[in-house]
This record gives sequence, C-alpha cells and structure tokens, in this order.
Amino acid sequence: MTSPERIVIATRESRLALWQAEHVRSLLQQLYPACSVELLGMTTRGDQILDRPLAKIGGKGLFVKELETALLDRRADLAVHSMKDVPMQLAPEFALVATGPREVPLDAFVSSRYASLDDMPPGAVVGTSSLRRESQLHANHPHLAVTSLRGNLDTRLRKLDEGQYDAIILAAAGLTRLGLGERIRAVLPAEASLPAAGQGALGIEVLSDRPEMAQWLAPLNDAATEACVRAERAVSRALAGSCEVPLGAYAEMRDGRLWLRGFVALPDGTRIARAELTGQADGGADAEALGLQLAEALRAQGADEILATLS
Repeated sequence: MTSPERIVIATRESRLALWQAEHVRSLLQQLYPACSVELLGMTTRGDQILDRPLAKIGGKGLFVKELETALLDRRADLAVHSMKDVPMQLAPEFALVATGPREVPLDAFVSSRYASLDDMPPGAVVGTSSLRRESQLHANHPHLAVTSLRGNLDTRLRKLDEGQYDAIILAAAGLTRLGLGERIRAVLPAEASLPAAGQGALGIEVLSDRPEMAQWLAPLNDAATEACVRAERAVSRALAGSCEVPLGAYAEMRDGRLWLRGFVALPDGTRIARAELTGQADGGADAEALGLQLAEALRAQGADEILATLS
C-alpha cells in the first residue's frame, strides 16, 4: 500500500473540535511523516443556531452535515467527529472507518458554588443541553430546576461563571481534552448519569468509495472502543435515538466481555425504562447484536410506550 501524500481534515471550528482534529493530524503525521496533513475549518448550522435546544432544530446531525458536504465536494478527505454527535443512520455515501481510544466517557458536574448535585438546595438551577441528562436530573434530583444551555464549551463555562446557572453538566471528555479538568467538581457515575452513545470517543468519517482512506486510517482504530460504541449506537438506532429522545447507552469492556446498559425516559424523568446485558465482544457484529438485544429488553420494560408519548 502506498502512503498518502496529502490529507485534508474537515472540522468544526470550536476549540474542542479543533483539538480533536489536531489530535488526529498529529497521529497521521506520526504514521506518514512525508504526508502533508491540513485542516479545513468550517462552521456548522449546529454552531450557528444557539437560541433553541438542539432537539427543536434538527438534532446533532447539524454538527455533521457541512463536514459531509466537504467530503462529497472532495474539499476534504476525512471528517473528525465526537461520536456522540454522529447521527445513528449514515447515508450510504459515508462510512465510519476508525474509532479512537476513549477519553473518560462520563458526565461531569461543574460548579463554583457547590461540590455535588447532592449539595444543591431546592430550586437551584442546573444547565444542560441534553434531554438525556435532563431526564436523569429530574428523576434523581426532582427538587432542582433544569434549564437549557447551548453554545460551545467555553460559552457554557462563561454562562456558568456569569451566574446564569448554579451548576452545569458537561461531558468530562471535552473538559479533560482542553486541559480544563480542574473545572470538574465531580465526575457523575454511570448509575447517576448514564452517558450518551459514543460519548468520549472520536470517530473518523470518509466517503464509502475511498477504500484507500479506510486503509490509511485503519491503524487509528481502537478495537475495544469500537466494539463499545457499536453496541451503544445499535441500541440508539433500534429505538430511533436522537436529540428528541432522552436515551442513554453505555458499554464497558470487562474481562473480554461487553457490559451494556441503557435507558429511555420521559424528559421530566417520571417514567424510565432501564436494562442491562453482558455478551461477547469478538467483533462488530457481536457488539451490534448485543445492542439490538438490549433495545428489545428496554421495549420489554416499556420503552415503546415512552417513545410513543414523545412522538
């Protein structure tokens, strides 16, 4: 296989997205020292529309569409995404060809006033952009006020520091990657805030008709992370998971087996279906099969009724 001469990476222009793209660029430069690796920075609709919740404007796919257009136009060879932002159904022209090693996949509690959610008094305001987090906050801490929080990581932290919120919930991975780990007052265990499918993992997307790109990028794939993320995404895909559905799915590798947990809820947390399974993790097909089994187990716990209420 010949080595690439030039690779262009499409990326959003937020600080976190640029960190992720730079990270992949550095890995590619180590693999292919003679290759010129360039970034194509882009602003997506998801970055532009900040006055409404994501669920109301089309979901997380808004962070991906413009990058995919750059792939189709051949302005870029690959796009780097946070896997939790990648729609569960990709168009056939596109393929996810590598999933990088996972950063801490859990949610983080960030506050300058309180050390934990348990310390917060009735009526204290918690900001989050996620129906998944909102439903779990309402279920576990019904005395707190949960309000919408949009914007990139720096914008959300600024709104917290200005006093618009008493605390906010963010992905721990983003804070850690940007060297802001000291802002984390507490990492929320999965039992308290089950993560989104793919949270903490980076995915690389290319055009399906670029097999040479898939080959060049294969060394960046982390098999254990890929299996976990595949299982999680299968749960979400089977239950039509999107920003409009409070749904979490989280897989961990334990002694060579996958331990997969999931939930579907009403946004106010008054009704939650939960399930967990363990199974083989020998390959992508096994992981996806486990995800489909978990989706069925959630249906048995009433997930379909919850989804019907939401739609």
